Amino acid sequence: MNTTMSPIDPRLLQVILSRHLAVYRSRVPIYQATMLDSLREVWAARHRNLLDVGGGTGVIAQAMAELFPVDEVQAVDLIDRFCSSLSVPTRQYDGKTLPFADATFEAATLNNVVHHVPVTTRSDLLREIRRVVTGPLYIKDHERCGTLDYLRLMALDAIGNIPFGGMIWARYLTRAEWEMLAANSGYRIACRATPARYRKSVGALLFPNRLEVTMRFEPV
Repeated sequence: MNTTMSPIDPRLLQVILSRHLAVYRSRVPIYQATMLDSLREVWAARHRNLLDVGGGTGVIAQAMAELFPVDEVQAVDLIDRFCSSLSVPTRQYDGKTLPFADATFEAATLNNVVHHVPVTTRSDLLREIRRVVTGPLYIKDHERCGTLDYLRLMALDAIGNIPFGGMIWARYLTRAEWEMLAANSGYRIACRATPARYRKSVGALLFPNRLEVTMRFEPV
């Protein structure tokens, strides 16, 4: 992890998220804290502004605005299900053209988004991000090795998305497919986070932590 940032206390994250989603008043966001720590491990520098693409309810963008070395965070998504209590700006967009001028942002994130994007349009999405973002693209997603991993990840998505009205359809990438996607979109994978402990004990046996991947894509 970046030596200037200590691990996120899940209880602190719970305070932030529970302001906007009632479910976190009784649920400690262990997974989300681990995800944010993993992103911070590959974080390159302080950024003037950040675009969270596919921001969902917007609570992760809000947490990054409060906990990350970034001056401003904005979130966009296809569907406007953003919490009304957020302090970060949010916008709905058509899924093709981001509503920003060229080089508006210094960095961007895609948090558990790419596997929900149709395979034929993934490169288009990353190229569009590259148009409006001058620097790194931070990606937290999944990585599969075979059919069993596919079934595991489908179950994980159902568990994680159904309570929040998130998308269930997904197609998961292998490591080789991630590398190809980066190359086809004008990026290179500059950094991968070390495997994080999202789950322990029986949970880790059912859903191995290797299924979770965090990377920093750098434009070439």
